[in-house]
Amino acid sequence: MSTLLTGISELRTVSELGTIKDAALLMDGGVIEWVGVAAGAPAGADDTVDLGGRAVLPGWVDSHTHMVFDGDRAAEFEARMAGESYAAGGIAVTMEATRSASTERLHQLVAERVAAGRAGGTTTFETKTGYGLNVASEAEAARVAASHVDDVTFLGAHLVPPGADAEEYVTEVVGPMLDAVKDHVQWIDVFCERGAFTEEQSRRVLEAGKNAGLGVRVHGNQLGEGPGVRLAVEMGAASVDHVNYLSDADIELLAGSDTVATLLPACDLSTREQLAPGRALIDAGATVAIASNLNPGTSFTSSMNFCVTTAVLQQRLTLDEAIAAATTGGAKALRRHNVGAGKDPQGRPAKGTLVPGAAADLHVLDAASAINLAYRPGMPITWQTWVGGEKVYSA
Repeated sequence: MSTLLTGISELRTVSELGTIKDAALLMDGGVIEWVGVAAGAPAGADDTVDLGGRAVLPGWVDSHTHMVFDGDRAAEFEARMAGESYAAGGIAVTMEATRSASTERLHQLVAERVAAGRAGGTTTFETKTGYGLNVASEAEAARVAASHVDDVTFLGAHLVPPGADAEEYVTEVVGPMLDAVKDHVQWIDVFCERGAFTEEQSRRVLEAGKNAGLGVRVHGNQLGEGPGVRLAVEMGAASVDHVNYLSDADIELLAGSDTVATLLPACDLSTREQLAPGRALIDAGATVAIASNLNPGTSFTSSMNFCVTTAVLQQRLTLDEAIAAATTGGAKALRRHNVGAGKDPQGRPAKGTLVPGAAADLHVLDAASAINLAYRPGMPITWQTWVGGEKVYSA
């Protein structure tokens, strides 16, 4: 069934088509068939929907989340706001709650988190394992995640569990744990950071994942300069995420590679680390994504609207740059981006752009212009969310 959307004040295609004023969009079978000025819209659609002069942009592509968990760490957050520093070891608190949760409860929690993201305009989700940290719990997390999101990442190398030997644990991650999850995930990731995994351990994890046919991602350079960016580029990682502390050499490496630098601004605010240098990365020519980093310890939010607003107001990205980072940038980090005719590298409808052939994933704002994301920070601005041509949220 084809649907023609009219009454679009501005259509931000995030493509070479730019922003179209007084626009319309035709979608059919879950993909976009036509975009352009409303006066030139094709006739014969099965249904017509008037959006009443609202702005439309691609649905957010949230390329970095940790949705499969139970419990919260509000006490840890309160202590950090009172002056205590962040360390990676807090993950162990969530591990116990997640291991104790039933499969049914984990399904319920992830479904609720996806629904909350959709209510904020997110249409594509990645999420990670990494709070079970043993074979059974990581496998369960992978299966649960695969039922709810677009891409799943194996993050058994999130932290060495309390009392475990680091080298023995890495052997478990690259052996029985990887074997247990590999049929349910598309990516492997590692927290290459002080307090987590060394460069050598991280390389071992990533090489095992590549040998199992998985794509590579890296958590890196969150707490200080380190080997994360260099390792990610060396391994051909799709993204390296956090990137708070970068040397000039790190920025040059990213600018000369296909590895996306993923900014996690809500996490930066929560941990009170310096904001990732998004302006310097873009100026150097690096590809940048923005993601929520939804997790219980350092970024308990799925609001991509908030992350985009923060990037504009505090990281000095322009609105166009921030929207591109949160849409096509996230799609590039998941290798779901447009490589021509609206198709991604696997020939599927591309994400994060509104061009013919791409997925009909739309974020309709309750405003005539997208600048209101930053101009009216914190206001409820998502009016509708469409995924594959179907309306999944309406305010």
